[in-house]
Amino acid sequence: MSDLHLQPALSMPAEFRFDQVSTLAEPAAAATPVPSLGALAAFTGTFHGKGFNTIFRPDSPNTPTALPVPVSGSDNILELNLTQETLSFSPSLGAVPNRGMVQADAILNGVPYLQVINDVTTGHSVGIHFEPGLWMAVPHTDDPSAGASFVRMASIPHGTALVAQGTAATTAGKPSFPTVDITPSFIGGGASPFPSQTATAGGTARIPQDLTAFIRAGTITQAMLDNPVSLLSTHIADLDITSTTAITVSINPPRPLFGGGLSNIAFLLGDPQASSPNADAVAMEATFWIETVEYTLRVPAFQPGHPPLTVSPAIPSGNPPVPEFLVAPPAAITAPRTIKATATQIQYAQKVFLNFNGLTWPHVSVATLVPADPIRVPASAFG
Repeated sequence: MSDLHLQPALSMPAEFRFDQVSTLAEPAAAATPVPSLGALAAFTGTFHGKGFNTIFRPDSPNTPTALPVPVSGSDNILELNLTQETLSFSPSLGAVPNRGMVQADAILNGVPYLQVINDVTTGHSVGIHFEPGLWMAVPHTDDPSAGASFVRMASIPHGTALVAQGTAATTAGKPSFPTVDITPSFIGGGASPFPSQTATAGGTARIPQDLTAFIRAGTITQAMLDNPVSLLSTHIADLDITSTTAITVSINPPRPLFGGGLSNIAFLLGDPQASSPNADAVAMEATFWIETVEYTLRVPAFQPGHPPLTVSPAIPSGNPPVPEFLVAPPAAITAPRTIKATATQIQYAQKVFLNFNGLTWPHVSVATLVPADPIRVPASAFG
């Protein structure tokens, strides 16, 4: 898989460290204990992988989208993107004090991140998403009475910023994925599919307009248009996932987590007196599945003293992204043998709702991501 040049999401000065300002003449004798990151502890280093993005976007007659087969009278374009992604995490922030009034101070911790997504549908790489942000771990609070939670704070260049909050749960084995429908609906209710949602339909308001080659290759299918999250199921069909932690966040989470929100620039909101938004982002919810995957590696003959081997697991089907492993057997291997090794995998599904021209239009993104750097296999893997 061709990769972007990977860089850290954030570089902080070596002497920078979050903490409370001392009220004494001399600095405090001991720093504030750093709170646990909880599930966010898995967000370390850089991940890369691939996914699928669907978005209904406005098609103004003032700036019409050129299509191979012109479509007259359409107010929207369904854009489909096969994607390549990097998601890089910086070191955790440490103790971030939030001052309390009706309860004791709450000390948060968090991880800065940078998400970059390229469209690779036609073989040419074009940037379509750039998102710096923070994941924060929030401890149990008394006011409001709520258990530990997680917050994602993000900004995107189109002019939207959001705060989404939620909780995490860990289960054994593979995740259970939801079904996510991309069918637009009238604001207030009622929905019917558009012709562009039929993969075999020709001449519709869609990019790419002709999906024949993609259907033949199995890269864009009717199942993916019916439910983009189905791609995640395809990716893990032949993976041995031993544990899954799901973090679900929303700008409008259920109580007692009533925090969060989303804000847009004036262009997206449009003229409030005319009630005619250009593309008003009104809702967002997402689930990140952090999975422990056990891979089977076939290690070739090896003599101690030679450089470590770089080995990739072979997955029978699903064509998922796979990590590389650095293997340095502690003893000579005279014939190929198999070993087990584990790695963290991140999968996510995100739905954003855009309002324009009287309808609510789903914008759905999914991806499967694995560590970008080779993972060193411990000697214990050889027994």
